[in-house]
Amino acid sequence: MACRLSEIVVDSRDPEALAAWWAQVLGYRVLSREDGAVEIGPAAGFGGPAPTLVFTPVADLSPGKPRLHLDLNATDRDQDAELDRLLALGAVHADVGQTGAENWHVLADPEGNPFCLLRRRLDPL
Repeated sequence: MACRLSEIVVDSRDPEALAAWWAQVLGYRVLSREDGAVEIGPAAGFGGPAPTLVFTPVADLSPGKPRLHLDLNATDRDQDAELDRLLALGAVHADVGQTGAENWHVLADPEGNPFCLLRRRLDPL
């Protein structure tokens, strides 16, 4: 089995405004607000057949820093087993300033693009 793309995370100066704009474009609705971030998605919500969009507040949008990353969830194993699988495929741990208390892992693909492996398991599509 494989992972599922569950969220696309976008750094933004004004998460509320950008989420509202994308919600209108895609016909999505606000699913949650937490720590200044706004998640939008289809009526099925997180874990449905389409990924949600999460707009996170970032004061300094530095040139060259990726403004977008993918969040993945395992479908047929727990997070630790999926982490091992991804590392064996060539992913590497990435430091983007996390504290170590997070319940997700920040990784990078073979070209250095960051992505996160979330804890929650999702059903395969």
